[in-house]
Amino acid sequence: MAVSEGGLHALSAVEMHQAFAAGALSPLDVARAVVAQVERWEPHLHATWDFDAEEALAMARASEARWRVGAALGPMDGVPLTIKENIATRGRAMPLGTAAGVLVAARTDAPPAARLREAGAVFVARTTMPDYGMLSSGLSSFHALTRNPWNLACNPGGSSAGAAAAAAAGYGPLHLGTDIGGSIRLPAGWCGVAGFKPSAGRVPIHPPYTGRVAGPLAREVADVALVMATLSQPDVRDGTRLPPQAIAWRDLGDEQEPRDILRGLRVGLLLDAGWGLAPEPAIVAAVQAAARTLEAAGAIVEPLPAFTTREMADGINLFWRMRSWLEISALPRERQARVLPYIRAWVAEGAHFTATQVFRGQAQMAALRDAALAACEPFDAVLSPVAPLPAFDATHASPTNDPLRAMEHIAFTLPANMSGQPAISVPCGQVASEHDAAAPRGTRPVGLQITGRLHDDLGVLRVARAFERLRPPQPPWPQPPR
Repeated sequence: MAVSEGGLHALSAVEMHQAFAAGALSPLDVARAVVAQVERWEPHLHATWDFDAEEALAMARASEARWRVGAALGPMDGVPLTIKENIATRGRAMPLGTAAGVLVAARTDAPPAARLREAGAVFVARTTMPDYGMLSSGLSSFHALTRNPWNLACNPGGSSAGAAAAAAAGYGPLHLGTDIGGSIRLPAGWCGVAGFKPSAGRVPIHPPYTGRVAGPLAREVADVALVMATLSQPDVRDGTRLPPQAIAWRDLGDEQEPRDILRGLRVGLLLDAGWGLAPEPAIVAAVQAAARTLEAAGAIVEPLPAFTTREMADGINLFWRMRSWLEISALPRERQARVLPYIRAWVAEGAHFTATQVFRGQAQMAALRDAALAACEPFDAVLSPVAPLPAFDATHASPTNDPLRAMEHIAFTLPANMSGQPAISVPCGQVASEHDAAAPRGTRPVGLQITGRLHDDLGVLRVARAFERLRPPQPPWPQPPR
């Protein structure tokens, strides 16, 4: 087969599987190319934790042997990927992004890692995250500062910071992250890759928590669909899992014209979240252009008014602050002092919240769930920005860099976590931030969020893939500094 212009590391997972099956490529050759790409980029990005080239090459050799004798374990066999470090992998520690942690090797794989290991995937590295995953940033008290490969002065976002940076930099085709308020879609949008938050319970995870899901990041929607067939397999450890369902994950409609996928779909266009930072005009323009693209292909696009409120946001923020304060305050004092100062400031008021406040805050999760489901029900899909602004300063803990305004950028992503709806970020353009004129234009990607009806994961992927086929050509992927 023809090798991608970018080299073996830049092949898609679909292309790798086809090449392995045809005997045209070896998993070991691909793994070596990915390892070399990681080594070229890592001094600049710091996207990985516990990068182990020998482990990756050993897993690739085992895969190569299976393919040689016709005993491959499926389409993921031999495909290299990274796993966010808060998803347990056997024998590896999970610092949770914080210097306050104690490094203890996990005894077993968490459900997503278990399914990938059983499928023969090659584990390249664990990827970085901020303290406890409670920031949309690559800033951490434990890891070196993770940067955005499109512009090293910029933040990759988070909390799946390393996963998104690794995807854009070509650390193999697939990267597993987690998302509780936008932690897959936000960094995917800021790093110019696809990032999928599945329906709640679609991908078993342990431990489960309200709004928390695991999902893939990749350069192409087809790779997201490929790995979902593996990730969505059942695991009894997750009591919130959905029943097993036969979903034709790879049926994205590529044999049809995009118009045949989109014709007659009713699509909502949400440009005002109801609270939080107002989206910059350039962001709005990019999302509107994406909506016109779908409309020209036959979709029926209608405006969707804001359906979330400041009360919902503030209540959820209060509940999360209390939960995090309880966890951090239980640590020995010397370990509390190692937590990132921004996080300590964010949780500090938890010491004074009343039971009534916490109860009312937690109730806003259900209020937001009900509002999101009701507002989105008339539509097959809802379009919106992923974030209200492009990638921000690499050294900031959040776009506002203010712990008292820590959630102002998640107004478009948070609803799908509370409602359990599937949602994906796909690139829809590049802009310069009006808040940083010094940054060169054309180096900050914009993410389009596509949200679907509850449990319609495949429908979201089909719309995302149709848009991917219709959008203008994307810029070349960033290359490591020489």
